[in-house]
Amino acid sequence: MSRRQFRRLGQVTTGLTALALAVTACGSGGSGAPTDPGAGQTTTTAEIPTVAKDPALAAQVPSDIASDGKIVVGQDQSYPPNEFVDEKNQAVGMDIDLGNAIAAKLGLTMEFQNSAFDGIIPGLTSGKYELAMSSFTINAERLQEVDMVSYFSAGTSMAVLKGNPDGISIDDLCGKNVAVQKGTVQVEDLEKKSAECKTAGKPEVTVTQFQNQTDVTLALTAKRAQAMLADSPVVDYAVKQTEGALETAGAPYDTAPYGIIVPKGKGDYAKAVQGALQALMDDGTYKKILEKWGVQGGGITTAEVNPPPAG
Repeated sequence: MSRRQFRRLGQVTTGLTALALAVTACGSGGSGAPTDPGAGQTTTTAEIPTVAKDPALAAQVPSDIASDGKIVVGQDQSYPPNEFVDEKNQAVGMDIDLGNAIAAKLGLTMEFQNSAFDGIIPGLTSGKYELAMSSFTINAERLQEVDMVSYFSAGTSMAVLKGNPDGISIDDLCGKNVAVQKGTVQVEDLEKKSAECKTAGKPEVTVTQFQNQTDVTLALTAKRAQAMLADSPVVDYAVKQTEGALETAGAPYDTAPYGIIVPKGKGDYAKAVQGALQALMDDGTYKKILEKWGVQGGGITTAEVNPPPAG
């Protein structure tokens, strides 16, 4: 599986600033992270094309959602490069750009509201949000509550300090201190690995959990952890942003799709989102957005409503 079961928002800007300061002060070789959390990751020369409304797709959006001209989106903006707050206190990231493009195809705008991760789906089912787009992995449990439209593929990756001084291997984390974000599927993964260590008579994994992914990365660069687990695009981004302080160890595993979430029982709403997304895939807009954030490796070619979950 990929990312996030349950999770929280937190002080995103503070976390990003702290990360930059910590790497500058005590990172490998004194290298510093860019002060702009998007620096080195976005492609400034590649502009996202203007997206035109598709009247047929727009007509599929329920009137109670479309009537005010916007879609209210629940999102935890502390997960760069997918969704995060930049130095100008603006929400940015792959999901922001892709969400805005989907809304434009439907003749609407997106209103992204920052939320605790574990409150997003309850907020959606209670009517607070009209859509959720926050790197949710599609799984059977969620599909019982909501409809999900696949839009990206991510696995779990591990990052370690440059040169892997502790010789960390994903196949043997017994006795290691591994940082991870609370409520992610990576927590479950580490708990299973720790139980296996105990059964084998080896030291258990020390699972150090943080509310924000930015704090997970900071713990590793500050050498308060020996490794970190997160979704593959998030780990790749952290490696780039720390400018040589970190590196990936091993290949991504347990790849699974992310899903855009809409409430059940809303007529053709899920089909409208799926159709808009597929149109963006077909005309190249989707690819340009992924390239902007350097995450094109997770791109897919077909958007599906409620695809069977992996595993």
